[in-house]
Amino acid sequence: MNDRNTIIILTQKTNTMNNNSNTLLGILAGTAIGATLGILFAPDRGSNTRQKIADKAAATRDSLTETALDLRDRAAQTVATKRENLDTQLESIVSDVSHKTEDVITSLEKKLAELKTKNKKLQKS
Repeated sequence: MNDRNTIIILTQKTNTMNNNSNTLLGILAGTAIGATLGILFAPDRGSNTRQKIADKAAATRDSLTETALDLRDRAAQTVATKRENLDTQLESIVSDVSHKTEDVITSLEKKLAELKTKNKKLQKS
């Protein structure tokens, strides 16, 4: 797999993760709004309604905080894994280049030896 394909795959996975995060946040926001509206339209005393809203807001805040921390941890884990994979691929590429460089040097040394031999023959003539 070349570097361009790796970048495309990483971009696609990042986009998928962003879409999943947006969906999750949308669901949580919709749930919070629905619960708040349900409490507001339910017949109850004002103080009870305010307390219910405060309780739901605290629960939603805690849920959002937990979700954000989970997303952060998953993103950090994904980045760490991708970094390890990229480091492994980079090491492989460097190793391949090193071997090919060695092959080129060997080929050039053989060619140089041939040229030296031809040159000696020409000098004797």
